[in-house]
Amino acid sequence: MNLTVFGATGGIGREVVRQALAAGHRVTAVVRDPARLPVTGENLEVFRADLTDPETIRPAVAGRDAVLSGLGARSRKDAGVAARLTRTVLGAMEAEGVRRLLVVSAAPVGPEPQHDGVLDRTLRGVVSAVFKDVYVDLRAMEAELARSATDWTSVRPPRLLDKPLTGTYRTVVGGFPPKGRFIGRADVAHAMLAMIDDPATVKQGVGVAY
Repeated sequence: MNLTVFGATGGIGREVVRQALAAGHRVTAVVRDPARLPVTGENLEVFRADLTDPETIRPAVAGRDAVLSGLGARSRKDAGVAARLTRTVLGAMEAEGVRRLLVVSAAPVGPEPQHDGVLDRTLRGVVSAVFKDVYVDLRAMEAELARSATDWTSVRPPRLLDKPLTGTYRTVVGGFPPKGRFIGRADVAHAMLAMIDDPATVKQGVGVAY
């Protein structure tokens, strides 16, 4: 496939680029600073942009089979960037008629898992309170997706870890895996790539966890 990756210098974005290249896909990595992208490959194009204007990134999405985004706040002080930057991506995609979009959101944005115990519910409440502004931003991002003409999927992981790819994790379309507390960034990337051609995930939030 011919893919474009936004947020390609982030933890999940780098893994999406790396795994997509390893699978033989052609990848356009959209970055603000190419020096921060350690991944190289014959089928990799690095596209420098700051995502202030949809017109400037239209060439990066034109003719692509899918767009994958790891855009989002790196800390609480960055809350607001996910919705704003995703709005720019959506504008470029809709102008070019590109429909498939997969983004990274977060578990607390989706419905609470059924059958979770007191500990899991308590942890979820604490995390949601601490990162309230980040999750408000992600909910606004998902609202932008819902209003768009794209065939979107919002991938919702719990706490992220830097672990090697396992390929072994659980996914729940429209929900979240019970007692799912962690997942590695590499496995989130793996899940996103696997969902590109899965019609069951279109216009859905998908919980992913170990």
